[in-house]
Amino acid sequence: MKSAIFPPDRVTIFGILNVTPDSFSDGGRLFHGTAGVAVDAVVDLAAALIEDGAHVLDVGGESTRPGAKEVPVAEEIARTAPVIEALAKRFDAPISIDTRKAEVAEAGLSVGARIVNDVSGLRFEPRLAEVVAQADAYLVLGHMRGTPETMQREPHYEDVLADVIRELGESLDRARRAGVGAEQIAVDPGIGFGKRLSDNLALLANAGRLRKRLEVPVLVGPSRKSFLAALTGDPVDARDCATHAACAVAVFAGADGVRVHDVAGAARAVIVAEALRAACKETIS
Repeated sequence: MKSAIFPPDRVTIFGILNVTPDSFSDGGRLFHGTAGVAVDAVVDLAAALIEDGAHVLDVGGESTRPGAKEVPVAEEIARTAPVIEALAKRFDAPISIDTRKAEVAEAGLSVGARIVNDVSGLRFEPRLAEVVAQADAYLVLGHMRGTPETMQREPHYEDVLADVIRELGESLDRARRAGVGAEQIAVDPGIGFGKRLSDNLALLANAGRLRKRLEVPVLVGPSRKSFLAALTGDPVDARDCATHAACAVAVFAGADGVRVHDVAGAARAVIVAEALRAACKETIS
């Protein structure tokens, strides 16, 4: 498990499963009003994502779109734990629980999750690192200033690469002190999480610099986010082509993984980016 999430011979694709009523792109798709999460529909979508090329299934029960309010712990567990349990029984693919909260992570890990994807980089609830260490699980540390509710209120960086590298470095130190193994951590620069258009572009185009400085795998998540609309004018349901382009650039630049809604298109973009990256290395050598 320690080396299987981001092996050196492939780019890892995380397929998104939002079991929320209010996520910016697909909120409510798998959430049926007062009936709650439609577990059978989630399992069907997961099967399709794996068929399309997903290596990891990423389950989230709290929207982290700009302006989103915090979901109570009990509600987040009720949304995610039954889904993770059903997925773990059906599929061999590793399952990630996308949460900032230690109790939610603990519940997800207890029913089959192997990865915790914390968009706050342990800033929201530092105890989450101890939960991950005790479970011998994998941890993805995201970068975000503030909370989803506040993060897009006039974000500012003196030097976005330097600032994100420094702040993710602090998250890495916190995780390691809690006992999370060095081979069980990746980082995510937090595309769209308290970032301006120029910040998002700089982080995607310099994914390799992040990896080199932090010496851990880098996962990027540009899928359908609003910075793409700032470039193309596309509504949220028409941003997959732009997402694929962003994924290809990030992989060419050195990213180890992408987190996406449309796995089939992203998988093709990754193939092209990997081939171009290999050709570039051959030319330089």
